[in-house]
Amino acid sequence: MEAVSLTFHTYLVFGLIIVAFIFYFNESIPMELTAIAVITALMLFFHLFPLQDETGRYLLSAGDLLAGFANPALITVLALLIIGQGIANSGVLEIASRKVLQLSMGRLWLAMLISFVTVLVISGFLNNIPVVIIFIPIIQAIAQRFQVPSSKLLMPLSFIAVLGGMTTLVGSSTNLLVSQTLVDSGYDKLGFFEFTVPGLILAVTGLVYVMLIAPSLLPKRKNLSHRLRERSGHFFMAEIAVSPDSDLVGKPLSVNMFTDMTGTTVRLLHRLGKTILPPFTGIRLREGDILSMSSSRENLTALLASQTGLRLASGFEANSTTQHTSEQMIVEMMVTPSSSLIGQTVRQSSFETRHMCEVLGFQHLSHMVRSRLDRVKLSAGDMLLVKCDSEALKTLRYDLDVVLIEFSVEELPNWQLARRSLLIFLAVVLLAASSLLPILIASLLGAFAMVALSVITLQQAVRAIDVKIVTTIAAALALGQAMSATGAAAYLAQQIVTFTGPANPSITLSAFFLMVAVMSNIISTKTCAVLFAPIGMQIAAVIGVEPRIFAITVIFAANCAFATPFAYQTSLLVMGPGSYKFKDFLKVGTPLVILIWLVFSAIMPWYFDL
Repeated sequence: MEAVSLTFHTYLVFGLIIVAFIFYFNESIPMELTAIAVITALMLFFHLFPLQDETGRYLLSAGDLLAGFANPALITVLALLIIGQGIANSGVLEIASRKVLQLSMGRLWLAMLISFVTVLVISGFLNNIPVVIIFIPIIQAIAQRFQVPSSKLLMPLSFIAVLGGMTTLVGSSTNLLVSQTLVDSGYDKLGFFEFTVPGLILAVTGLVYVMLIAPSLLPKRKNLSHRLRERSGHFFMAEIAVSPDSDLVGKPLSVNMFTDMTGTTVRLLHRLGKTILPPFTGIRLREGDILSMSSSRENLTALLASQTGLRLASGFEANSTTQHTSEQMIVEMMVTPSSSLIGQTVRQSSFETRHMCEVLGFQHLSHMVRSRLDRVKLSAGDMLLVKCDSEALKTLRYDLDVVLIEFSVEELPNWQLARRSLLIFLAVVLLAASSLLPILIASLLGAFAMVALSVITLQQAVRAIDVKIVTTIAAALALGQAMSATGAAAYLAQQIVTFTGPANPSITLSAFFLMVAVMSNIISTKTCAVLFAPIGMQIAAVIGVEPRIFAITVIFAANCAFATPFAYQTSLLVMGPGSYKFKDFLKVGTPLVILIWLVFSAIMPWYFDL
């Protein structure tokens, strides 16, 4: 094996990768900005310090590094996101998911098994995010019916969706990116069902784990707050202003002053620009005081309705125009991972003005807020408690910034659109699976049909395209190109082979899987896949193994982002509703990563005859 020497350019790439990893990990600045900075830095570095091949031809020009934005795999991913949004908007998933409770026959284990198997199958063909969004209220309804904490069920939902994405080429954008890396390296692309058999074995392994083992590891909260949360819905933070005519003026302030509303707690008092923390010894309420409270949806609604002189504080904009239209309702909504609300306060986003609604309160990733609500910036997974009328609810239903977190009469599926979206989706799958059309063309045709047949509007299609996905994938592809051109990928491959020694290829494959799986929990799965795919093919070339085996290994390993909540977007979606903390994912996800690794190490030598 010829030794690969480190050069100035190699050190440059490694240094940039480390810096990018650090920023991706701590998210001190948005991932999109980090990704753009990575691409810009690469263009700057290779302009100032150009890289040339043996013939003197310049490598890694600005055009080469920007080519990721036109990568066929990325375009396919974006088209599939539009198709997935069309499926979600039409109500097809709601039609299927409502059958789950009907078939459970009063048995919790059966309800969960049906739910998880359904999610696993659907996730093999649709983007995981809309699938998880649709099934969150289903799982919450199951938890409520069987009187178990939602925290016992929602994390497994995310895991199953990810495992289902391992089974087909379109199950995850990670799979498409790795397949495109094979094509760029001169090999044939992966087949639609090429890795379905080992993928199903790993998925079933994960299914057994979340059904039998995960429940004993998931948090079991027996305190009063958690029991109330499960019975009466989530606790939201809200700010209530005391008006001059309020009956509370002059009354002593205490944490549990609303004794007839169990679980309603006064957290902070804001008076004349100062914030007062409990205990509130000797403090009596005055006109103009603002109370930061945690309360369930039901109690907060009842409090505003029963107490005269109490109103929402000025942190949010009340819309008086909604008070005299149709019947008022209060709904819970979740901020989606691609929402334009992320990083803005409610007022900055003009959310209330756009939808003629009123935000009563919100839950900030399951943590109580310790500052004025008008200063808190929204994050993916935050829950909003929104007051609106039926007309506003219709517009909110199709706003991709938020998703309704409950079933309601107003959300009956549109059967005509449901049939259209289902036919489009099936046509795309059949065309791609039968190789009648390349998956890129089939998915673009499907995305076009979703708009042309009015399943979704052009604006909704554009909004379905997640800027974070576009920029992070393009940056990862640029880094992957730089690693290949500078020899960084070959160097890492050499180190892995040296570490495993003259071992059996299956041992090298197992060690490589473990390394990629660990990294997938630190950075995004897509970035991990693009960076390690060329490394895997370098290792395959060194040890004389079919490169497709290592490409499939990258797919399975990169999707093992179970041990941290930020490496995969579905984990962020369930983090708020499930009241999870970072340590919960570490505790429950780490054994699953190890289990998948062990099963993979056992079946792959047999499956690929190594």
